[in-house]
Amino acid sequence: MSVIIVGGGMTGATLALALSQLTQGALDVHLVEAHAPDAAAHPGFDARAIALAAGTCEQLARIGVWQAIASSATAINTVHVSDRGHAGAVMLEAKDYAIPALGQVVELHDVGQHLFRLLRKAPGMTLHCPASVVGVERRQERVSVTLDTGERLDGQLLVAADGSRSALGAQCGIQWQQQPYQQLAVIANVTTAVAHQGRAFERFTPDGPLAMLPMSGGRSSLVWCHPLARRDEVMSWSDGQFCDELQRAFGWRLGRITQTGQRAAYPLTLSTASDVISHRLALVGNAAQTLHPIAGQGFNLGLRDVMSLAETLARAWVSTGDAGSYAALCRYRDRRRADKAATIGVTDGLVHLFANRWWPLVVGRNAGLMAMETASPVRNALARRTLGWVTR
Repeated sequence: MSVIIVGGGMTGATLALALSQLTQGALDVHLVEAHAPDAAAHPGFDARAIALAAGTCEQLARIGVWQAIASSATAINTVHVSDRGHAGAVMLEAKDYAIPALGQVVELHDVGQHLFRLLRKAPGMTLHCPASVVGVERRQERVSVTLDTGERLDGQLLVAADGSRSALGAQCGIQWQQQPYQQLAVIANVTTAVAHQGRAFERFTPDGPLAMLPMSGGRSSLVWCHPLARRDEVMSWSDGQFCDELQRAFGWRLGRITQTGQRAAYPLTLSTASDVISHRLALVGNAAQTLHPIAGQGFNLGLRDVMSLAETLARAWVSTGDAGSYAALCRYRDRRRADKAATIGVTDGLVHLFANRWWPLVVGRNAGLMAMETASPVRNALARRTLGWVTR
């Protein structure tokens, strides 16, 4: 019997490789993905970039993935956190924690190529791509899926790694709690006159948070949040006006913002699954929870889901021969509960804290930022979560 993973984006592909590595290919893994990684329309491996915390890179190295994708990464040496128009700011530096980098920014399109090369040669792996699930049948001791190719797969466990509000999860009765933020995230790659030198920035503005992450070729990956009501206005700006407006919001720490690439935008919602397990089913990554991009915690939290699930399934399979038993799935759910709640709480709290313009709160949060900068224990607590050095 096998584990069937639906969704071959970064989360699903990493889980498949983790299971292959941890069981040395003895547990059969079927990965079902609708799009080839080099397809222009691939939703998981598009032109975006994401930040991997140092702890995430360490976990990826354990299963041989980091070594394959490191060539597509740009190191984050410092992170500068500030509140626009106010004095409060915090600087995190890799040297303070005796590590070469606080994290790494990877470009998803390149990562997709590397991951699929690993998948094609991983022991115990069967890749079904392009293919989609058109039917699911769950019985007491197994689960079966039917693909649009006509093929039928049988396994002990079905894993939904197919993104926010997972179609597979919905088909199996999972529901999600939705908390719209009434914000829009605008994504683009921008070029600046001053080299980023591995510097990342998180800047809170009256309109919403703005993040700049260092990328290859001297570019920076931008995530810029705006009120949802301004979507048409913001997306109608010319490249020149976009750069001018961004300059006003971000400032001059990287000199003049000279160029922007293609822009995309999507509404922001906190989405949490009613449960991350069901009979012969587990949810990971954005299928389990979709976070606001503030502080860049979404994929890093999802990767901790992946590694915890892979370890739990591998142990269950070795000890009982059943990787999808309800007891094993409950261990996965219980193992992830505290980290999940803490990370969602911190992320959601930051959104509401910095969106509030009530002046006593503005004063208080800036005092907190200044205290964090001068008090190393407080700063270190922030750094540990930012670095992904948390219990999972």
